[in-house]
Amino acid sequence: MNTHTQDIINVFTEFIKKKSLKMTGQRKTILLTFLEMKHHVSPEELYNRVKARDSKIGIATVYRVLKLLNQSGIAREVNFRDGFARYESNYNREHHDHLVCQKCGATVEIVDSTIEEMQEKLAVKYGYDLKDHEMLLYGICSKCQ
Repeated sequence: MNTHTQDIINVFTEFIKKKSLKMTGQRKTILLTFLEMKHHVSPEELYNRVKARDSKIGIATVYRVLKLLNQSGIAREVNFRDGFARYESNYNREHHDHLVCQKCGATVEIVDSTIEEMQEKLAVKYGYDLKDHEMLLYGICSKCQ
């Protein structure tokens, strides 16, 4: 297990401890499985992967742990307007935006300092203290064109 993963486990353990919960084997299995998945993952996709490791873990447990991961800042819920919630790793990651294909649902993560600067300038221009944002750009990917 690498240092980054151990850091995340420690952060999550402290977070749930503050909520008077314990780091159970099931929670750890779900967390580690989530961290291994390198794409935007639905609760059902995560559940299917977790179930292969431990058939005793139910989908309700996966949903509860995803909620805790989201609250702790380790995961971030993303919604691409297709009716499905997905989650991505958020711990110590640079902010990014998304390009979303309207036909196949493929996504591309975009990191662009110019876009970030413009968003900050717009917030200041209109008198906002920007706390968070999400930008989704919709189009048709090259494979679907």
